[in-house]
Amino acid sequence: MLGMLFSEKECKELDYVLRKELDEMLLDMSDHRLDQDIRHAIANRYKTIFRMYARFAPSKELSKYARRARFPQVKQ
Repeated sequence: MLGMLFSEKECKELDYVLRKELDEMLLDMSDHRLDQDIRHAIANRYKTIFRMYARFAPSKELSKYARRARFPQVKQ
């Protein structure tokens, strides 16, 4: 495990960057023109970014990015 210290401004910036990345990946996963393998890779990356965001996001904000409610899971 790696620990890091952030200032308040850096935490807000990290929050913003992670939310925008999650938004982009949700959009990509809903695009059925993409190959299944690509969407699977995006889904794996989404899990990692979501877990990072979940460490400091309030539950109300976190619920916006819960995948099961918005999109079906990508079959493996």
